[in-house]
Amino acid sequence: MAIPIRKPREVEALRKANRIVAETLQLLRKESKAGVSLLELDTLAENYIRSKGGRPSFKGLYDFPSTVCTSVNEVVIHGIPTEYKLQDGDIVGFDVGVEIDGWFGDSAITVGIGEVSEEDRELMKCSEDTLEFAISILKVGMRFKELSYEIEKFIRSRGFVPLSNFCGHGIGRKPHEEPDIPNFLTGSPKSGPKIKNGMVFCIEPMVCRQDMEYSLLEDKWSVVSNDGERGSHHEHTVAMINGKAEILSKI
Repeated sequence: MAIPIRKPREVEALRKANRIVAETLQLLRKESKAGVSLLELDTLAENYIRSKGGRPSFKGLYDFPSTVCTSVNEVVIHGIPTEYKLQDGDIVGFDVGVEIDGWFGDSAITVGIGEVSEEDRELMKCSEDTLEFAISILKVGMRFKELSYEIEKFIRSRGFVPLSNFCGHGIGRKPHEEPDIPNFLTGSPKSGPKIKNGMVFCIEPMVCRQDMEYSLLEDKWSVVSNDGERGSHHEHTVAMINGKAEILSKI
C-alpha cells in the first residue's frame, strides 16, 4: 500500500487534531499528582477532548475501553486506566488519540510523580531524547529503515533497549496507516520506502531497561517487558514540509 502524500490543507486538518492531543497531554501532566486516580485522569481527558469538538479516538479502537492509554511503572504501553491512585515515585505514560472532522492526532508522554529515582529519570530522558533525536535527523530521501536503525542505536547508546514488535506508524484518515516505523532495525537499512514531502507519521520510542521481549498482562492490553522493569514512552506526530520535519502534536 502506498504511503499517502498530504496536501497542505490536509496537514492543517491533522494539525488541528494534534493540537487537541497536545493540550490534553499538557492537562494530564499538570493534574498528575499523588492521590489522583487513573480513572479521574481519563475522565478529565475525555471531557477536555469533547469540549474542543474532538472525539477520543482510542476509545473503542480495537475494543480498547478508555480514552487514554495510561501505563504505570512496569507497563510500557497500552495500560488501561483503573481506580489506582498515583503515588510518589511512580512514572506514568499517557498516550492520547483524537479524531476531529475525520482526521486523527496521536502523541504520548511519560511523567514522574513526586520524587522519582535517578534511574527512572534517566529512563524517561532516554525515550524523550530519542524522540527529539529522531525528529532532528528526518529528511526527504531517508529510508524509514534508516530511521529505525538510528533510533535503535541511540537507545542502546544510553544503555537501554527498544521494545520489540510495537512501532510508530503513519496517520491521517485512520489512526494507524502505512508505514510501520519500528524502533529497531529489521533487514537492511538501505531497503524499503523513502521519506517524502507531504508524509505524516508518528515516531514513538518505547524504551525498556534490559529485555526487548514483552508479555501481556491479564487485561490483554498492558504491555510489560520480560525483564520486569519499568519502561518509558514518548511520541509525536510529524509532517514532512519543505524537506524538514514539523511537529504537529505540540502547542
